[in-house]
Amino acid sequence: MRHLKVWRYIDEVARTGSIRQAAERLNVTASALNRRLQDVETELGTPLFDRLPRGVRLNAAGELLIRHIRDQIADTSRVRSQIEDLSGFRRGKIALACSHALAYRLLPEEIAAYRADFPQVRFDVRILGHGQALDALTEFDVDLAVVFRPSPSPDFSVIAAADQPLVAIMRRDHPLAARATLRLRDCLAHPLALPDGNYGGRQMLAEAAARRSLPVEPAIESNSFEFLRNVVLRENAVTFQIAVGAPPAEGDADGLVSRPIDTRDVPPGRLAIGQLRGRPLTVAAAKFAQRLVQRLEGAATV
Repeated sequence: MRHLKVWRYIDEVARTGSIRQAAERLNVTASALNRRLQDVETELGTPLFDRLPRGVRLNAAGELLIRHIRDQIADTSRVRSQIEDLSGFRRGKIALACSHALAYRLLPEEIAAYRADFPQVRFDVRILGHGQALDALTEFDVDLAVVFRPSPSPDFSVIAAADQPLVAIMRRDHPLAARATLRLRDCLAHPLALPDGNYGGRQMLAEAAARRSLPVEPAIESNSFEFLRNVVLRENAVTFQIAVGAPPAEGDADGLVSRPIDTRDVPPGRLAIGQLRGRPLTVAAAKFAQRLVQRLEGAATV
């Protein structure tokens, strides 16, 4: 397995685009790293990187090799995880990309429950848009992605999916909080604090409003749901989120509540958990994926 060390060196150079930066991250000297790289290029009989004035860039041969390297690193991690599993241990790291909605409650709860059983497993959680999450999968930066309304991709193998309705979030004393279900027109009549157009919930809202020729005029827009929740608390405005990322109907500790939007106005969207097609998961990642699948299926409302 010693060759994996060299593979990781090459992978780090490819990710950083710089031998010097890669050497700093790997805690080796730049000259030593460059010699290792040159040894591999000599053995293969071809350069792997184009040397540029400010760094390096993979050439065609390097692109072929880096895919093989990342496959080997991933496969070794999976085998090591399986060997450890035979001994009754759960170790290693689970790298996960997810939509912002899951960062509020679902993922922290599930990770805490998993680590209560397997405290030696580490997590690397990246909050990304669905396009960025799919990129992270194909670059082998993450093992799993949980994304809302993912774009069709041959690289994304869906493990499970659940429909998620759009809900309105407001203070407990907001006039709309007295209703069990809300119509979209009524929500839009109040001050709006909305996520920007990159988020699936905002896209659902815009599509539904356009179908009914309803104006959507936000008072405040942001790419931070935490910021929007704080705005709603202070301005008694309305924001929107998919159900899995919203406060419970009875309210949270801050006094925010959620109310579903009538599905005649806004149909649900799909929340999917998936992996890179053809890349096996480690035992730890597979077991965590099972937990997420159970949670998502339990949270499905349609």
